[in-house]
Amino acid sequence: MFENFQAVDRWSKKPVHCLYQALIVAIATRHADAVDIKFLVDGRPVWVALPHPAWVEYKNRTGKVITDRLAIEIAGHYLKTALESGEGMGRETYSLTVDETLKHLDAVVAESEAQAVATSAVSS
Repeated sequence: MFENFQAVDRWSKKPVHCLYQALIVAIATRHADAVDIKFLVDGRPVWVALPHPAWVEYKNRTGKVITDRLAIEIAGHYLKTALESGEGMGRETYSLTVDETLKHLDAVVAESEAQAVATSAVSS
């Protein structure tokens, strides 16, 4: 859903192409307690930093883990939201809080479940 997507920049009203490129544990690269997820936004590198404590909090709340794939989806959902709300263009790095990360995680899960229901309804 959010590895390769289009968003419409709020201010310019132009479509923006976003493409996932990399996931890097930020402890190694910038000594941060986060996972950095890199997207190309119309060819320009943009990083979304998800804090490691979100993994712990999610595990404590649900007993489930945030996989690399889910982390990419969370970051992509955030990036699309930021671009479409006007927060997005011009920044190179976005650092989310634990609460923001979990909010976007919940949104990704809800959208995925809704899509699965719609797909099964169409194929029935």
